[in-house]
Amino acid sequence: MPIKINNDLPARAILENEHIFVMTETRALHQDIRPLKILILNLMPNKIETETQLLRCLSNTPLQIEVTLMQTSTHKAKNTSPEHLLNFYTTFEEIKTQQFDGLIITGAPVELLPFEEVEYWNELKEIMDWSKDNVFSTLHICWGAQAGLFHHYGIEKEALPKKLSGVFKVDILTEKSRLFHGMDDFLYVPQSRYTASRRDQIANHPDLRIMSESDEVGVHLVGDNHGRQFFIMGHHEYDRGSLAAEYARDVAKGINPEVPKNYFPNNNPENPPSARWHVYASTLFTNWLNYFVYQTTPYELKKLKEKTEI
Repeated sequence: MPIKINNDLPARAILENEHIFVMTETRALHQDIRPLKILILNLMPNKIETETQLLRCLSNTPLQIEVTLMQTSTHKAKNTSPEHLLNFYTTFEEIKTQQFDGLIITGAPVELLPFEEVEYWNELKEIMDWSKDNVFSTLHICWGAQAGLFHHYGIEKEALPKKLSGVFKVDILTEKSRLFHGMDDFLYVPQSRYTASRRDQIANHPDLRIMSESDEVGVHLVGDNHGRQFFIMGHHEYDRGSLAAEYARDVAKGINPEVPKNYFPNNNPENPPSARWHVYASTLFTNWLNYFVYQTTPYELKKLKEKTEI
């Protein structure tokens, strides 16, 4: 079933070429159904690439989804054209009187900065506070997860000894969680980060639970006790070539990066990379939409503030 997006969004042609059912606004108007309203706060520099990746992850479900793309107003994007942002993106000021079934907060290349020094930190805090009463369930991704854990629960981040880059196996600790329905007792996830949220603080917080982790990755996925907030360390949404592009970029900069682990066959960047994480990414996003958004969100979104327990 379809994702409802703007008729002219560049992702449309890419997704349709992959045989993903994308419904334009024009066609959706003729269906008598309330689509799930999903808001994506896109903090990544290349917004077109990230929005396409996330739309792909949201596509494998029998639900109609209406996606709203949002950018921060306190930061000027340098890697996406002003025309694209004007045509397809909104700001918090424009949507803060609305309610949404789900929210996705992406990562951002600012993890080495203290949270308070990030240009749009105050705006992001306002959005995260607003989400508690106006969004039913929120996915925080990578730096977005670290920011959410810090803001909502006071969980600090710490620098890793070196960049964590590659594709890693993580063990599922809460195997009965509906978020992992249909999976094995592990999953694979791409990682590309220099920092991590402190495991001891997460483990000791009464409102949080560690749902998956591994020795190499550390904490991978954290949930609150009600399925309203999830924090994912890593990039399930990444394309096959995302880590390769980051590696090539860092090589060109003279950073002398390590080759991403478990990614290029025989650890040779000349070989086309494998993509063993896609099935897990699709299942994870589908389960979130089905079990933690569609089956639990109130039909009338104005009732979100009633704090339904699940």
